[in-house]
Amino acid sequence: MKPRTQWDIVCDVSDLVPDSGIAVWTSNGPVALFYLPERLPALFAIGHFDPCSGADVLARGITGDIKGEPVVASPIYKQHFSLLTGQCLEHEDVRVPVFRALVDGDQVRLEIPVAGRSEQAA
Repeated sequence: MKPRTQWDIVCDVSDLVPDSGIAVWTSNGPVALFYLPERLPALFAIGHFDPCSGADVLARGITGDIKGEPVVASPIYKQHFSLLTGQCLEHEDVRVPVFRALVDGDQVRLEIPVAGRSEQAA
């Protein structure tokens, strides 16, 4: 059964900073939202929590690309996280969540899992 999701409005398009990230709040907690206008798609969203340092800092990381894959380097220990998959490139057992992002008029929305009790079959 596919998990239920909802589309949260997290910011205005005018809040985005080219080639950088911002931290946004969702109903599921903080998310790092990156705007890379030279890429298609241009919006990427991953968990803001850096599992290597234990801090909410990934939105403050430096964006780049490794072998054509968009990444962010954590500002603390410099591990690289794929903006496509959330995989840490230095540690195969470490990953952060990835969220779908879209522009809806002047607003940015993220697809967020709905927390709560799972529905039971009748």
